[in-house]
Amino acid sequence: MSEIIELQDEESQNEVHDMPSKKHSTVQTNITGLLFNDKRFKPFIELSLDASQIDLMQFGLKTKDELIPDICVYTKKTQIAKPESKPKRLDDDVLKVSSMPSLAIEVLSPRQTITELLNKFNAFFALGIQSCWLVMPSIEIIKIYSQQGSYKSFDMSDTEIVDEVLDIHLPIHKIFDFEDWILEDN
Repeated sequence: MSEIIELQDEESQNEVHDMPSKKHSTVQTNITGLLFNDKRFKPFIELSLDASQIDLMQFGLKTKDELIPDICVYTKKTQIAKPESKPKRLDDDVLKVSSMPSLAIEVLSPRQTITELLNKFNAFFALGIQSCWLVMPSIEIIKIYSQQGSYKSFDMSDTEIVDEVLDIHLPIHKIFDFEDWILEDN
């Protein structure tokens, strides 16, 4: 229990929580589902990445040694290192992953700024991540960055989004599909 309190205290000191919305959650789920169905990729939602090998302060980030993308995607080539074989325990888990994904996806939340996420992208690229997506649900636009400063923009007039670095093609209408489930607002 004390670990939870310590983590909450550290989170409140280091970072204002981005307060995801219904659209944020829907887009995050839709992208993860689309990528999950492609056997070349293994998507993870909010996986903690060990960034202790670089100084994150140089990118204007308030966190010390970890980055948590909304979605990160590993390819068959960049699989997460498996821990040494030992008897499994029910409470075994990995809190931070040192293997970097090929792709980091950030979904802009209502209380985030684009600048915050671009700073995060600079750190992702410094860590060796090959591609970063900036997904903006409120305006239904996705920008795919293949390197710092270089990007392609996709909107609802496009049939699909294309990540040329990782050869990903996804139908943009399925990413921004907000119609299937109507949740009551409280």
